[in-house]
Amino acid sequence: MYRWAQDLWPICRSLTGEGVRITLNYIQNLLPELVIHDVPTGTKAFDWEVPLEWNITDAYIADEFNTRIIDFQKNNLHIVGYSIPVDKWMYLEELEQYLFSLPQYPDAIPYVTSYYKKRWGFCLSQQQRKQLTNQNYHVVINSSLKHGVLNYGELIIPGRSKQEIFLSTYICHPSMANNELSGPVVTTALAQWLEGLGNLRYTYRIIFIPETIGSIVYLSRHLSTLKKNCIAGFVITCVGDDRAYSYMPSRHGHTLADRAAKHVLKYHTANYDTYSFLERGSDERQYCSPGVDLPVCSIMRSKYGEYPEYHTSLDDLKLVTSEGLQGGFDVLSKALMLIENNAYYKTKCLCEPQLGKRGLYPTLSQKRDKDIYDMMNILAYADGEKDLIEIAEITKQNALDCLPIIEKLIHAGLLEEIKY
Repeated sequence: MYRWAQDLWPICRSLTGEGVRITLNYIQNLLPELVIHDVPTGTKAFDWEVPLEWNITDAYIADEFNTRIIDFQKNNLHIVGYSIPVDKWMYLEELEQYLFSLPQYPDAIPYVTSYYKKRWGFCLSQQQRKQLTNQNYHVVINSSLKHGVLNYGELIIPGRSKQEIFLSTYICHPSMANNELSGPVVTTALAQWLEGLGNLRYTYRIIFIPETIGSIVYLSRHLSTLKKNCIAGFVITCVGDDRAYSYMPSRHGHTLADRAAKHVLKYHTANYDTYSFLERGSDERQYCSPGVDLPVCSIMRSKYGEYPEYHTSLDDLKLVTSEGLQGGFDVLSKALMLIENNAYYKTKCLCEPQLGKRGLYPTLSQKRDKDIYDMMNILAYADGEKDLIEIAEITKQNALDCLPIIEKLIHAGLLEEIKY
C-alpha cells in the first residue's frame, strides 16, 4: 500500500481531469475488473451539476529575473485548485490578494480550491510569503476549463446474496497523504483481499470518486439500487497515519455498519476517538442525508480536520506510514468480516444441553476455563432474536472470537442460524 501511495503521490488530482484518469488507470491495473465511467459536463445530479473539466500543465510566479519564486512543478499544492488561465505582470501589492498562506503553520503550503466560482490563486508557506519583495512579478497559469467529463471507478464483487456492502473512497486530492492517498490505497487493498476470499456472503460495491460531487452523481444514478440492497457501508478516508483510530457514525448512529465499527474498534485498539455526526465532513454527508439514509459510517485513523497537517503540504508521506496503512486495513477488514459472519442464532435444545457427551465439556467436575463459560454464554443468549454482535456485546466477547465456538456448536447440532 505504501508503494502505491508513493507512485500516486506526484499526480495533480482534482474533481475532474487527466490526474483523476491517471489515478484510476493505476488502480485499474491493480483491480482489472474496475470499470471507469465518464459523466459529461453539465449533467444534472439532484441540486448539482457536473462542472467543467479542469486540467493544468504548469503554473508559477517568477521575479523580474525570470527566477521562479513559486513553482507548481515543485509542489502541486502551490496552485488554487480549478484556477483559470493567467499570464500577466503585477506588483506585490496587487498580487497579495491572490496569495494564500497559513500564519499559524509558517512552513506549510495550504490546500485551497475554488471549484464552483471562476478565480485563480497561488498557495505558499508563510515563510515564502515573507520573503517576497515589492517588485514586478510574472504570474503564469497554464490551465484549461472546458466541457469534458467527470470520471469515477466502480467495482462490483459478487457474493451469494444480492444484499450489498458499500465502500466509497475519493480520488480528487492532489499531493496529500492521509487525506487523501490513504483512502484509495487501503480500499484497493481491501478489494484485492475480498476478491481473493471468494464465496462471499454479500456483494461488494466499491467506488473511487471525487468527493461530494462524485457521491452526489453516483447517488443520482444508483439511489434506488442502494436503498434496496445496501445493508452496511463505509466511507474510507484518512486511514494512513499511526496516531489514532477514529469513528464517525451514520446520521442515525445505530446501523449495522455503526454496530460493527464500534465493536471491532473496542477490541482492535486500546482507545479510539468517537465523533458526532455534527462533526461530519466527508461523503457521509451525502450517503446519510434525509431521503437517502444509507447505513454508512467511517472508521478512520486521525480524522480529517483534527490533525495539524490536514489540508497542507505537511500531510505527506512521512505522516503516513506502512504501519498506519496496515492498521487502517486491519480494522476495516475485521469490520467487513464481522458483517459477513453476523447472523441470528438459536439454540436447538430446551434447557442447558449436555455438553459432556458431545466432547464440549470436561467430564471431571473442576474449575471451568473461560472457553467453557464463553460457549455456555453464547448458548444462553442464542434465542433467535439477537444477532452475533448483540450476543458478543452482552457476553463481553470479541464477536470474531465467537465464530469458531459457534461453528463447533453448529457442528454438534446445538445451534442453528435463523434466516430472516
